Amino acid sequence: MDVLIVVDMQNDFVTGALGSSLAQKIVIPLKEYLNSLKEDTYVILTRDTHDESYMESNEGLHLPIPHCLFNTWGWQIVDELKDFKYNRIINKPNFGIGSGTWRNILKDIDVKSITLVGLCTDICVISNALSLKIAYPEIPVRVIERLCMGVTKKSHEDAIATMKMCQVDII
Repeated sequence: MDVLIVVDMQNDFVTGALGSSLAQKIVIPLKEYLNSLKEDTYVILTRDTHDESYMESNEGLHLPIPHCLFNTWGWQIVDELKDFKYNRIINKPNFGIGSGTWRNILKDIDVKSITLVGLCTDICVISNALSLKIAYPEIPVRVIERLCMGVTKKSHEDAIATMKMCQVDII
């Protein structure tokens, strides 16, 4: 089965605390892509999820901007994508999900390929793509470049280059 992972398409990354015009540009194309998927694609949505102690966490000390606080507007999926029927929604407390956890999440699926889209290419998309490549070294792991965006255009391009070097297919 083909697996699609939609990474962190949340209000805070699009128009909220960490939003940008770059992130806003991928919302409609991503909606169109989701609506065009084959019915047998297994679609997972991840949500960056923090609690009130975020500012005391290691991430909060390095990125001292409260964002994606559980059950707030910023944590919610952008309106354009919230009604899509995802097979699974995963709240993740930091950038990525480890390779062992990904294997556990996908254990009941006969995975043929894994594709990632979403935000931010240079943080959460790359973290998860590399974890998935480690978990599934013989399965194609892909990133759709036009349906991702980083904090900046340059950091997006740098992350794409890094993933290519690590044998993630960029399409």
